[in-house]
Amino acid sequence: MSLAAYLDKGASLGLNAPCLTLGGKSWTYGQVVDLSRAVARALRRAGVQPGDKVGILSANDPAAFASVFGIARAGAVWCPIASCEGAAEKRELLDLFDCTVLLYQSRFAAQVMEIADELPQLTTLVEFGRDFASWTAKAAWDLFVEAGSPDGVVAIMGTGRTRGVQLTDRNFETMTAITLMSYPFDSRPVYLALAPLTKAAGLLCFPVMAHGGEIVMMPEPDIGEFLRLIERHHVTHTFLPPTLIYQLLRHPKLDTTELGSLQCFWYDAAAMSLARLEEALTRIGPVMAQLFGQPEAPITVSTMAPSQHFTVDGAIDNERLSSAGRPSPLVTVAIMDDKGRLLEPGERGEIVVRGSLVMAGYYKNPEATAKVSAHGWHHTGDIGYLDDENFLHLAGY
Repeated sequence: MSLAAYLDKGASLGLNAPCLTLGGKSWTYGQVVDLSRAVARALRRAGVQPGDKVGILSANDPAAFASVFGIARAGAVWCPIASCEGAAEKRELLDLFDCTVLLYQSRFAAQVMEIADELPQLTTLVEFGRDFASWTAKAAWDLFVEAGSPDGVVAIMGTGRTRGVQLTDRNFETMTAITLMSYPFDSRPVYLALAPLTKAAGLLCFPVMAHGGEIVMMPEPDIGEFLRLIERHHVTHTFLPPTLIYQLLRHPKLDTTELGSLQCFWYDAAAMSLARLEEALTRIGPVMAQLFGQPEAPITVSTMAPSQHFTVDGAIDNERLSSAGRPSPLVTVAIMDDKGRLLEPGERGEIVVRGSLVMAGYYKNPEATAKVSAHGWHHTGDIGYLDDENFLHLAGY
């Protein structure tokens, strides 16, 4: 299933349904499909060939996210460039990924102009808002073949400044399948995206779109606006890292906001305080849902659904709260010592992973790929153990 197929699946459930929403304005599935096709033909007209790398530098924005599907339709590789990095870091990523095209928001224009001369391979620069409409408006839609190999690379995600994680359609399909089978999804979900779509928050859009759901975007972190949007749009799904959940718990309007529409409030396993998690389960509701992964095995190495936070009698299960959930249905997780021996439950060692969730390797870095794949397993670099109930516990790095 290609990246564009998630959008097309949602569109098949209703072209006029809202797809991407920002600032009270919604783009329907039909409009986003049309825009993605326009981006694809513009890329082809610019000389982009299957396998070429296209960078997107943007805060959360409908045109930018729609362009991801256009890149996929053109057979090119999506390279999200983190907006929080400085100009030098952005230049290093664009150079590392061999990007020939960069689509960027106007807020980053000065940085782009600063680094463009140092990137001779970057032959096409398109600014959302100023150039984008005219760039996508020319020429008719060509019915070229969009689908490629399920093991073809469709995205490169930066991890640090020297490594690019190559993800395939199969990786995305595995991640999406795990998400859909592990968490509640009723009818058309409404997903509120405050965190950057260049990271975990963006990956969660694909299962939402497969259900024909709406993605409500926030361009900047604002907890007060976050609460207002949950009420206004009857949000069913959202994701925040622990630091922003702590801000949410301190916000004076939390207890007066109607949160009854929420089905699934994802958080990641990184440094979530048990006391704050218990507070969230009480004040936000029994909807907290954990994700654990990394760019090399995106977000669903292990999962913990809302119901798994509680015992059979409905009490908060404090022992489980300290875990990162159970290994996902389509992933094999084990604990390994430094000699490649798999360990028994309760024994601490490195968390290693197998399965179709694991990346295709680091871009242009076979040495690092070989090292991280030693003994036939992907090495996460995280230390932990599996308990007798097969819950995964993190114990360090």
